[in-house]
Amino acid sequence: MRDAVKNWIERPIVGNVIMGVIIFNAIVLGLETSKPIMDLYGPFIIALDRICLGIFIIEILAKLIAYRFAFFRSGWNVFDFAVVGIALIPAAGGLSVLRALRILRVLRLISVAPQLRRVVEGFVSALPGMGSVFLLMGMMFYIGAVMATKLFAASFPDWFGTLGRSLYSLFQIMTLESWSMGIVRPVMEVYPYAWAFFVPFIMVTTFAVVNLLVGLIVNSMQDAHAQEANAATDTYREDVLARLSAIEEALKKRD
Repeated sequence: MRDAVKNWIERPIVGNVIMGVIIFNAIVLGLETSKPIMDLYGPFIIALDRICLGIFIIEILAKLIAYRFAFFRSGWNVFDFAVVGIALIPAAGGLSVLRALRILRVLRLISVAPQLRRVVEGFVSALPGMGSVFLLMGMMFYIGAVMATKLFAASFPDWFGTLGRSLYSLFQIMTLESWSMGIVRPVMEVYPYAWAFFVPFIMVTTFAVVNLLVGLIVNSMQDAHAQEANAATDTYREDVLARLSAIEEALKKRD
């Protein structure tokens, strides 16, 4: 029975069906946010949502039957189990916020689609290197916030009156959101040489550090793709060698 269930759950058509159900469930959950639609078709939409949840539960149970405790050795299986399990917690009283967490089921698309899985795995593998970059960025922000508070707090307390406000204003400047007309040019009307502070800050944080983060993520994704390709190559090689061995054994028996 376990082998039959395992063969069934690992069929490509089953994975495609689950992917379709995830996308359909995402649309249903989006419809639930519309009051006019819920007034007209509320019970029907809720029934569809429960059917989708039932399909996910059946899938998880089938995997548990097929793999038993080995099911929890895969991080993606644990992720699916947690996402589906959240939907089974009664969303009443103080736990009503959990109803909003049902949309997390859409994230199951990551575990079903190999391409999305590769992206996430590349991002996760980049986290150690990103930690050093975030530390560097934090140092740059802290130094810049202290300097900005001391330089501009007296004339612009709303933007640089405290260390926290300076950090937030510098973050807005780093994102290039209304940084020139919104913050820097008004500051330069009072402090004409303020550009000597803001321009280097933007050059370091926006163009150098952020691009360094992007480069780390891209390299990690390429490494993850290369590892996956190597694993597929090794599997194919082992399969070919096994077939050649079987042919050699068959020829020896004939001789």
